[in-house]
Amino acid sequence: MSMNEPVPHDKSIDNSLALMQEGYLFINNRVKKYQSDLFEARLLGQKVICMSGEEAAKVFYDPERFQRNGAAPKRIQKSLFGENAIQTMDGEEHLHRKLLFLSLMTPPHQKRLAELVMQEWQVSVGKWDGQKVVLFEESQNILCKVACSWAGVPLKESEIKERAEDFTSMVDAFGAVGPRHWKGRRARTRAEEWIESVIEDVRAGKLTAVNGTALHEMAFYKKPDGSKLDSRMAAIELINVLRPIVAIATFITFSALALHEHPACKEKLQTSDETYFEMFAQEVRRFYPFGPFLGARVKQDFTWHNGKFEKGMLVLLDMYGTNHDPRLWEKPNEFRPERFKDWTGSLFDFIPQGGGDPAKGHRCPGEGITVEVMKATLDFLVNKIDFDVPKQDLSFSLVRMPSLPESGFVMKNVTVK
Repeated sequence: MSMNEPVPHDKSIDNSLALMQEGYLFINNRVKKYQSDLFEARLLGQKVICMSGEEAAKVFYDPERFQRNGAAPKRIQKSLFGENAIQTMDGEEHLHRKLLFLSLMTPPHQKRLAELVMQEWQVSVGKWDGQKVVLFEESQNILCKVACSWAGVPLKESEIKERAEDFTSMVDAFGAVGPRHWKGRRARTRAEEWIESVIEDVRAGKLTAVNGTALHEMAFYKKPDGSKLDSRMAAIELINVLRPIVAIATFITFSALALHEHPACKEKLQTSDETYFEMFAQEVRRFYPFGPFLGARVKQDFTWHNGKFEKGMLVLLDMYGTNHDPRLWEKPNEFRPERFKDWTGSLFDFIPQGGGDPAKGHRCPGEGITVEVMKATLDFLVNKIDFDVPKQDLSFSLVRMPSLPESGFVMKNVTVK
């Protein structure tokens, strides 16, 4: 689209059904069709601008132009984020709370979590003798156990599976209607009641929370006005620390798929230094589907690329399409870890968990944790064990949001090297 052409309008009366039918490719299909980085559509009866690419991401993360308050539908708040959580905040209050999250996700915290994950993998392998192992299920259980231990949240061995499934159900409800959505909402209610009781026990002195742990910091965090979060909101925000760690199970499962489908990469991981592990993990995050798109509301009227962005309008940024944009990534539909060798670390071209500066905006502050946990697990899968990959359905859908290999990645005959 040239700078003088009007913004394309998708001609459908409402695109909601098309979004459900096309999933991750909904925005990208129309970007290609209209040869434009932005277009207008209608979703659930409201006019929406959809956009893709690095320049669009830069605009989308401009705090003068966009806000998050009012962007996330209540159905997503009631399943994925929690109502009125940090993802829905803007301005000084958001930055203040974001600093709390960032303080819990520093490089030492990242390394500690990765070490705990490796320890748990090595303990778990001793229980797998002769068993068929579904990597996704094992990953979510291990990550739930590790996340709670690291955060200071008490969790009985008998509770791990149920709590892990609840965290996963919250994420799985994101792009769902019907039973999957309601399962996620029930899971969130259970998790909030559980964590709220833990917060209240800490505040009442019935449970000791170690200073510096996520439990302690959330329980005693003070807002800019000096007041504490109410116990339910403290629980919601603590879940927003725990749930994304459990969600790394998706990246771990796709990592195993990448190892299986690209044996040459596996050989390099066996002989290379940590740099290649980093490159491989980043390429998994770029190549495979995770978050499809992000939403924000226009803060004040402005025009960009002939598009009229009106105050209050919903705007969707295409995460998956930007990560597969051929202008940014040579042969984007090929899995090539080496592409990250000379990557400069732009804040807007690689957005698997959002874009922009995590200290100032809404980019996920836990990306470092994600990468370190992936690297530790890759080391385990490549250098600590041998296993067979039996015949199974390893396909994944770009319609289902979120996506995952159908089989969850089954391993057999697992042995320690």
